[in-house]
Amino acid sequence: MTPVESAERALRRAVPWIATSLALIAAVYVRALAFTPAEAAQGPAQKIFYVHVPSAWVAFLAFGIVGGVSLAYLLRKDPRLDLLAESAAEVGMVFTSVVLVTGPIWGKPIWGTWWTWDARLTLTLFLWFVVLAYLVLRGAVNEPERRARYAAVLGILGALLVPFIYASVYLFRTIHPMPVILRAGGPTLPGAMLATLLFSIAVFTLFFGVLLYYRYSLARLADARAHAAAERRDA
Repeated sequence: MTPVESAERALRRAVPWIATSLALIAAVYVRALAFTPAEAAQGPAQKIFYVHVPSAWVAFLAFGIVGGVSLAYLLRKDPRLDLLAESAAEVGMVFTSVVLVTGPIWGKPIWGTWWTWDARLTLTLFLWFVVLAYLVLRGAVNEPERRARYAAVLGILGALLVPFIYASVYLFRTIHPMPVILRAGGPTLPGAMLATLLFSIAVFTLFFGVLLYYRYSLARLADARAHAAAERRDA
């Protein structure tokens, strides 16, 4: 099997998993809307929590992968690692955008404003711009090795923001809610809400993994076709 055929086969394998993930996301919201009680103070607006928090988790996971894989690329110079880092950054950009959209939608009825320069919100927006710069850089540098090297450095710097964003609610005065799962003393959510949140985190993580696999397979396919074209020109 040629590299092109292998990449095309990987793309086909991903399609049913994408459909399954989308069905499970629909199931998350059926559970959230119909079978999970509303939070007493926030009411129905709190239901967006089951998209906002899992999206944030997945975004942080994506940029953790970008940072780790970028560091591995600098050490090993394996082009496949560069493709994986690029793929994780693109998928992570999507989920970070979801976080930045759902946050204000949730915040407006609760805080009375669409946006405030809260530490966590501001740092998340800054991360979004760092990832945007990462993607723009990849499109601006034509030489593959130099592009991969520059992108890897920027990817590592972006990943270093992730633990700082998580800790920002402890480091600064904030109106952002404190963590409700990973905290001393254990989770503070009622049982039904916690079950729905954990279900949504698991589903969004699966969806992220499927999208990452699909995007990486696309990158492999483009790379294999470029190499095949170059071999035909040299023949």
